[in-house]
Amino acid sequence: MSHRTSVHDLKSLVLSFHSLIGVETVEEDRVRSLLIEVANDLKQQFYEWSLTSGFNRLRGATINGTQDPLAALHHITEIENTDAIYLLKDMARHLENPNISRALRELAQKLTSTRSALILTGDPLELPQDFEALAVRFTLEMPDVTELREVVRGVVDSISARQRVQIDLSRDDAFRLVQALQGLTVNQARQVVAQAIVEDGRLSADDIHTIVRCKGEMIEHGGILEFFSVDENNFEIGGFARLKDWLQSARVGFSPEARALNLNAPKGVLFVGVQGCGKSLAAKFVAREWGLPLLKLDAGRLYEKYVGESEKNFRKATTLAEAMAPVILWIDEIEKAFAQGGSGESDGGLSQRLFGSFLTWLQEKKDEVFVVGAANDLMNVPPELLRKGRFDEIFFVDLPTREERMSIFAIHLRLRKQNPDAFDLAALAGATDGFSGAEIEQAVISALYRSLQKKQPVTAESIIEAARSTTPLSVSRAEDVARVREVGKRFTPVR
Repeated sequence: MSHRTSVHDLKSLVLSFHSLIGVETVEEDRVRSLLIEVANDLKQQFYEWSLTSGFNRLRGATINGTQDPLAALHHITEIENTDAIYLLKDMARHLENPNISRALRELAQKLTSTRSALILTGDPLELPQDFEALAVRFTLEMPDVTELREVVRGVVDSISARQRVQIDLSRDDAFRLVQALQGLTVNQARQVVAQAIVEDGRLSADDIHTIVRCKGEMIEHGGILEFFSVDENNFEIGGFARLKDWLQSARVGFSPEARALNLNAPKGVLFVGVQGCGKSLAAKFVAREWGLPLLKLDAGRLYEKYVGESEKNFRKATTLAEAMAPVILWIDEIEKAFAQGGSGESDGGLSQRLFGSFLTWLQEKKDEVFVVGAANDLMNVPPELLRKGRFDEIFFVDLPTREERMSIFAIHLRLRKQNPDAFDLAALAGATDGFSGAEIEQAVISALYRSLQKKQPVTAESIIEAARSTTPLSVSRAEDVARVREVGKRFTPVR
């Protein structure tokens, strides 16, 4: 949603006699600037109130004695024959007081036949139940590219007034810099750009990495999403030939040519299969192949003890993902994310509501958010997720073949600064039949630790010895793995 669209939608609410509007946001200044534009467009007065500053008109003096919420509401009732926009900051927190609650209700009802509107802001914005039917909630979307471009200009102008700022950005660099800011609030974007400039007195392509790093820290501070930047995604994957071919053909869906033909970008893929065989790694690989940032949704943190918080967490996660589009949204152990309460009865239906919200969002989302789901427990994957059309493709991840085990050994040896050519990869693969990729990795790690203890170089024989001391899942839980492999025949193999 663009800045002008936000102004238009707010103006439409005012013109349609919505006298009480709630905006749940931390971006108070951004709401204020939007409302001032609405008031100017409608040729109306703009007033604002806070507990500390009291009640005042735009660019006017504070009216004495209006710091008290009840006094401010009474003052509004005394303003005669003037349609106006009233921004009431944190007023919702005072509605537990029955006098204030009644005064606001009567004022809102009085203004329903006018073009005046009372705007309540806060985060969280919790309204008493009887106000929910009276108020309309307005969703303030994350700032778009146009707004973020203005933020960059504003920060540069502000700092330039105090010190010399060197701008060393090509047009492409400037585009990538603004794109790196997507997913941040206006204030967060302002902070990271200012930090990048103040560090060395210049704004250049090198600062894009700083901005991406800061953005990742801010996103992860929220506790629901983990951020992987494009530059930091160096994950490799052994085998998965069919997946790689599919990714090559599907990536055209993100191209300008596809958009010009009104073709939708791919929606997502679901990986199911044997535990430890690379489903999570595949999600990171998708992001690497397509050169897109990756967001991991921590499903466990969706569930909060407070009523309504879990749904709000989910909305925040999807809103942030859409603001960062094009992006990969990775949901690991997706069967657990939407089965927190089993049948849904023990958690008051919360898991079912969240699952319903996810399915609706997955079906209706228009932004270029590519969802990668990974399921370890195929038997507990909700059947609605497996229905054709939910995902573009459902891939089954089986135990690695002999050739793939050789490739996996090479990757993990190289990752730990060993030359794969110095090892008999065929012998390693032959000794690990039935091993998953994760079990192969642990065999390499175990052998390396043992070599450090003995102060001897690691060899293929020591890795084989470490593997022999491991009982793979395909042996310890043979029946479960066999059942998963049988069901997996219904889906597209990644190999």
